[in-house]
Amino acid sequence: MENMQAVNNFVAAYLKKKGFKEAEQLLEDLQNKDSAPINFHDDPELAKFIHRFSQSEDDVARYQDGYSKLRSWTYSSLDLYKHELLRVLYPVFIHSFMDMVAKGHLQEARTFFNTFREDHELMHSRDLQKLEGVLSQSHLEEMEFSRSLRQSKVNIKICQYSYDLLLQYLHKTQSTAMLGVINEHINFQVSSGQPSSTSDDAEVVTLIGSCQDAANQINQKEIHWGLLEDSLEERLEKAGGLLSDSEKTEEENKEGDVDETKKRSVESGKQGASTKKLKKEKSLNATAKSARPEASTTPAAPRVKSKLPLPLMSTEVEQSILEDLRNRVQLSSVLLPSVSFYTFLNAHNGLNCSSISQDGSLVAGGFSDSSLKVWDMAKLGQQGGSSILQAENDSISSEHVVGPNGGKRSYTLFQGHSGPVHSATFSPLGDFILSSSADTTIRLWSTKLNANLVCYKGHNYPVWDVQFSPAGHYFASASHDRTARIWSMDRIQPLRIMAGHLSDVDCVQWHANCNYIATGSSDKTVRLWDVQNGECVRIFIGHRSMILSLAISPDGRYVASGDEDGMIMMWDISSGRCITPLMGHTSCVWTLAFSCEGSLLASGSADCTVKLWDVTTSAKVPRNEEKSGNTNRLRLLKTLATKSTPVYSLQFSRRNLLFAAGALSKNM
Repeated sequence: MENMQAVNNFVAAYLKKKGFKEAEQLLEDLQNKDSAPINFHDDPELAKFIHRFSQSEDDVARYQDGYSKLRSWTYSSLDLYKHELLRVLYPVFIHSFMDMVAKGHLQEARTFFNTFREDHELMHSRDLQKLEGVLSQSHLEEMEFSRSLRQSKVNIKICQYSYDLLLQYLHKTQSTAMLGVINEHINFQVSSGQPSSTSDDAEVVTLIGSCQDAANQINQKEIHWGLLEDSLEERLEKAGGLLSDSEKTEEENKEGDVDETKKRSVESGKQGASTKKLKKEKSLNATAKSARPEASTTPAAPRVKSKLPLPLMSTEVEQSILEDLRNRVQLSSVLLPSVSFYTFLNAHNGLNCSSISQDGSLVAGGFSDSSLKVWDMAKLGQQGGSSILQAENDSISSEHVVGPNGGKRSYTLFQGHSGPVHSATFSPLGDFILSSSADTTIRLWSTKLNANLVCYKGHNYPVWDVQFSPAGHYFASASHDRTARIWSMDRIQPLRIMAGHLSDVDCVQWHANCNYIATGSSDKTVRLWDVQNGECVRIFIGHRSMILSLAISPDGRYVASGDEDGMIMMWDISSGRCITPLMGHTSCVWTLAFSCEGSLLASGSADCTVKLWDVTTSAKVPRNEEKSGNTNRLRLLKTLATKSTPVYSLQFSRRNLLFAAGALSKNM
């Protein structure tokens, strides 16, 4: 009887606290009319509600106290298991915060968030910035990032012993709040044996919007990653015109031997010099031969048909490309490329992007003042300031050419955008250049006419990146509106829209066969899309920060992606798995480029270095060796440091000369 009266008093207090005056008066009238208390236990749903309310006052304390104790226990664990147990803290932290917000304890949730956010700031700063904006229950439902987190589980790889230790702790301390969060939002992938190494941390925690099962299902789709049929390289190989350096050297040696015998009979005085030359050629031949088996272990890429109608190539252009291919230097781990670095001076932090044409003759820069500037390297080399920037015809006005002091500029100025230019890309032949801007548009410029030809409108927000396809004519764009789009030069509307990323699409890159594009996003994933139907055919998961750069190997087998933390990851397109992480940069990786035969990967970073990586070794390193500490030193071939110039762009020419560009920074 006393219990029933206590329940009645509790319900009356609840109604009074919530301001339900009519219900409170009705309850009082019922109690006065009938001295017998109302038996709320007859209604099980009402009983559950009352039980939940009685515990609601303690919910905040249970979350704060439970997480604090779990954190202290984790940090005091044995070093052997600590790094695995620490992986659990971040998902528990964000879901505890969101649970408190969902239950209406906004002030307490904010205090909890600010108290423990420093623990995760280093690895998850961008996620925390997004969650910082959650100020009400409606924000949880409206924000796609928080909604996707609550609807899916976090996958964490952990060894059996670490898993048992965690469960034992939770049951021993009766941390029901933490146990509930872990049970609802974490999916443990328990493995037998020893704990994984700390170097694997990039792969063991997967925090994505779509669940892992959906990603695995997408990665099962069939994909044709090979090269195009009847390409110029294939035709040259069949004709026997594409010789390796060792074969070229062998032929030169044979000719040299014949010439040497003739010279011996005529000019005995030149024998010493000829002998030195022959020794040098033989040493080069031996070097090339030693590097050759390394590349030959990779099977040849299959041939596929194009899904897009590709433009025809003129005979003159075809002959020029074939000439470049015949004279291509075959690079390897022992034969590194020559590098030509273009430095922007007096940019005053206004340079947003740069691009280099295929042959290195043109360099473009996109600036914060909405301008696009193109430098012709041949004209820069001429003497006399008056002839440096003579326009190719009169279509560009004189005010674009004349500098502020009356002298002629050393560049061609393209004006048309109304916002900062974030990306620029030359067509394969260098006759066109595309630029994308914060004004949501993409503009096509002619480097021959020095004029704007088309303004493409379709994105609703700033366009971060734009890239020409390897065949020209088609191009792809990436935007803040979380989509990538496929365009053709002759249409002002996009041909395809690729939607699926949960945040900004920051970079885009074409596959070698033009049938796919790869996109990198702030949601920390890389996706591969089919250009014919716009479907996502691969999701690559493993990065811990936003992806800033992409490159696809010339044979179409691998994708390389660089992120904000300086991590580079190599992905196998056919399996959808990460082959190896490449660690060495200490800041954002802004640009990546594969050499023409695919044996080397060049990376440029905000840490003012260009690094050269051995792709063949990286692809062959077995899983057990990956966990040893010295594998990254084996993969990194060379670091080329600039004095104080962050690297904005890299480009391999068809002859395998590496071009790089960046703006001199006085703040470094």
